[in-house]
Amino acid sequence: MDIGNIVLVVLVVLIIFVIYLGIKIVPQSKVYVVERFGKFTRILESGLSIIVPFIDRVAFRVDILERQLPPFKMSVITEDNVEVELVSTVFFRVLDAAKSVYRIRNIDLAIENTAISVIRSAAGKLQLDDLQSSREAMNQEIATRLSKAAEVWGVEVTRTEILDVLVDEKTKESQRQQLNAERERRAAIARAEGDKRSIELKADAELYEAEKQAEAVKVAADAEAYSIKIKAEADAEQTRVVAEAIKNDGQPAINFEIMKRQVDGISELASSNQTKTLVVPSDITKALGTIELFLDTIKKDDKSDG
Repeated sequence: MDIGNIVLVVLVVLIIFVIYLGIKIVPQSKVYVVERFGKFTRILESGLSIIVPFIDRVAFRVDILERQLPPFKMSVITEDNVEVELVSTVFFRVLDAAKSVYRIRNIDLAIENTAISVIRSAAGKLQLDDLQSSREAMNQEIATRLSKAAEVWGVEVTRTEILDVLVDEKTKESQRQQLNAERERRAAIARAEGDKRSIELKADAELYEAEKQAEAVKVAADAEAYSIKIKAEADAEQTRVVAEAIKNDGQPAINFEIMKRQVDGISELASSNQTKTLVVPSDITKALGTIELFLDTIKKDDKSDG
C-alpha cells in the first residue's frame, strides 16, 4: 500500500472520528449545555444534535426530571416559644439549565438552605398545635415562597413536605396533659348540655301538663256555666209560666207554687245522705190534691184557648 492510500485511509478515519465527536444524542430526561471556547452558546434538547468538534463542547448534562432533596432536619421556635425539630423535603425541577449551572454552583444545597430559612420563618408564625395540624397549608405557603426565591436559578419548586414534627419528652407530656384537660372540658360541656336539655324537657313536660290541666278546668267551667245557663233559662221559663198562671187563676196558682216548693224540698231532703228520719207533713195529701187541681185548671184553660 502506497503512501497516498494510507493518507486517504487516515483522512477517512479522521473524518469519521470528527463526525462522531460532533454527533450528540441527548436522552429524554436531560438537556446539554454547550460552550464554545469556554462561553455558553446553546442548549441541546433531547434527540439527535450536532456540534462543532474541538470548538464546541458539552459542558454540563442537566437532569430535567423532578427531583427530591434527601430529607433534612432543622430546629425552629414556634410562636408560643416551643422549640421543635422539623423533618422536611423539597421537590423541584430545572426549567432553565443555563441559569441552574451558571448562577449557582450547588443547586441542591442552595435550595435546601433557602428552604430551611423559609420554613423557619413560616413556622415561627404558628403555635405548636397549629404547626402539627396545619401542615398542608404550611406546605403550600413554603412551596410558593421557595419557588419565587428559586426562579433566579432557573428552578421550579413543585412542592414541599413537612415529614415530621419532633418534640422532646417534656413537651410531649405537656401536650398529653393539655389533651386530657381538653377532653375533660369537652366532657363537662357535654354533661352540662345534657343536664340543660333534661331540665328543658322536664319543664316542657310540666308546662304541657299545666296546659292540659288548665284546659280541663276551662272545659269543666264551660260545662258548669252552660248547666247554670240552662237551669236559669228553665227557672225563668217556670217563673214566667207561674206568673202567667197567677195572673189568670189567682190564689190556686199561688198555692200550687208553694206546694210544689214544699214537695221539691222534701224530695231533696229525702235524697240527702245525712238524713236519718224524714217527717212528712200531715197535709201532704192535701198539697198533692191541690197540685192536681191546679194542673186540671191549666189543662181546661188550654182547651178553652184552643
